[in-house]
Amino acid sequence: MAEITAAAVKQLREKTGAGMMECKNALIEAEANEEKAIEILRKRGLASVREREGRLAAEGIVGSYIHMGGKVGVLVELNCETDFVARGEEFQQLVKDIAMHIAAAEPRYVSREAVPENVLGKEREIARAQATNDPKNANKPDQVIEKIVDGRMNKFYEETVLNDQPFVKDPSKTVGELVTEKAAKTGERIAIRRFTRYKMGEGLERRSGDFGGEVASLLG
Repeated sequence: MAEITAAAVKQLREKTGAGMMECKNALIEAEANEEKAIEILRKRGLASVREREGRLAAEGIVGSYIHMGGKVGVLVELNCETDFVARGEEFQQLVKDIAMHIAAAEPRYVSREAVPENVLGKEREIARAQATNDPKNANKPDQVIEKIVDGRMNKFYEETVLNDQPFVKDPSKTVGELVTEKAAKTGERIAIRRFTRYKMGEGLERRSGDFGGEVASLLG
């Protein structure tokens, strides 16, 4: 068996935030392979987060991000269980990262559960129509068409649901996975509650034509 050094345990602890014994045991199980040990700890972290899902996360902070010289602004509320964690540098950085992501990726909903039923129904109807009208899918059985529709719905979630979007600073993980990792490190439940994204001029009808000429004609 490969030797597990104190330096390796310390390095793994710094990377993951897990306890010393947890890191040592993960390295032993992974035969000193750090990447495998990180994967083991992440899996264990995910399990512990699921155990915390029923607990109340009523603390946290509202973070903001302004982009493009004031053209795009975001407010996001991130919750945790204690004020101690909320005041921590890592938690506050997480809020900033999520707000920046929202500014860049333009999600419409926090989670899949937040997508209205009528929106889901319309998207599934469109996805099914696209699948059945595609000549490549001619004569394919209904169960295959449904799998294609499910795949397109997953793509819809990736584009519009914050927790399902690839994180802009590290697309190898979703925003939801990022939050789960941080929750595993803090030992608390962490959840994105809500957000608002503002874009300068969004929803306003821009005037067209010769505005100066219109003003001049009104003045006689």
